[in-house]
Amino acid sequence: MFRNILSFIISTVTLTGCSLHAPDIYTLCMRDGIGNYIIKWETNPPVDGTVNIYVSDNPEKFNKTAPVLQAPIHQGATTFITTDNVTRKYFKLVFNEKYSQVVGARSVPLDSVPNLRDLGGYFNNRHKMIRWGRVYRSGDISNLSILDSLRLNKLGLKTVIDLRSKKEMTESPLVLPDINIIKAPLTIGDLTDLQPYLQAGRIRKGDAVVYMQDTYLKFMTENNAAFAEALRLFLDKDNYPILFNCSLGKDASGFLSALLLAALSVPEETIMQDYLASNDYMIVNRYASFARDLSQDSQEAITAILSANESYINPLLLRIRKDHGGMNNYLETVLEFTDKDQDKLKDILLY
Repeated sequence: MFRNILSFIISTVTLTGCSLHAPDIYTLCMRDGIGNYIIKWETNPPVDGTVNIYVSDNPEKFNKTAPVLQAPIHQGATTFITTDNVTRKYFKLVFNEKYSQVVGARSVPLDSVPNLRDLGGYFNNRHKMIRWGRVYRSGDISNLSILDSLRLNKLGLKTVIDLRSKKEMTESPLVLPDINIIKAPLTIGDLTDLQPYLQAGRIRKGDAVVYMQDTYLKFMTENNAAFAEALRLFLDKDNYPILFNCSLGKDASGFLSALLLAALSVPEETIMQDYLASNDYMIVNRYASFARDLSQDSQEAITAILSANESYINPLLLRIRKDHGGMNNYLETVLEFTDKDQDKLKDILLY
């Protein structure tokens, strides 16, 4: 059953409707190689009947006068065919006119931007879902192609939080008309700092792992102010939709995503799975020409640097538990993101 195989990217919730015994409904949306949307669902226990599917560019508004797709519930899957590879689509699945759920594809595929994805669709420990199309995370967006500029514009972003280093911001500034760009530079290095050592064959995989662990620990030891500033931006409804980015979209962006999800009471397992999902959305071929002439040791090192790995973030999480008693206490006492702030965030971002 696909629920067991794809437990991370499936949205799960128990829905209530006219029945006192509403089924658990699992949904999944993916893009295929030519941009069509593959929509899957499963009910537990199995339910007979019909699922009506509605489509919209706005996950908050669906025209329900006529479904774009209709299928027997037991079919479990269907495909929405589209030639529109610019505008992002969301789907509302209505089962037997009783139970409904909104789903979208987590990934936002851009040719010139690594690791762009929607944080919507995750459920917290009270079975409330994060709204689709409100918060995005990504890698560097400073070198957009013309087509990707159109795609990014269609997201309707109002705010971009730039978590790159000052050096990266200076060398590749963001130019995004009509979007409020908030700079929250971090005191960490980037791949260009390591380039001479990689070319000289002086860094091996083990060295790269230690480097990444040290980088993550600096998020807490040197960059609390930047993350605290970023978090406060999510408390103003007028700032949405918000995108936050770093160079690869997996390290600083991964930690800010973890902070947001923790503040929304998303389970730790889901937070870790969101972090590790960067491995599925990286554009590694952009570094192929650089890595081609490196030694085998250096190639293994750069592969490690370009990856998301539990061994990088776990020392940081353990340090937070040891020094502050856990993520929620760290949010409140160090980042000054109080319980009241977290409740306000939930009011804004949860269905």
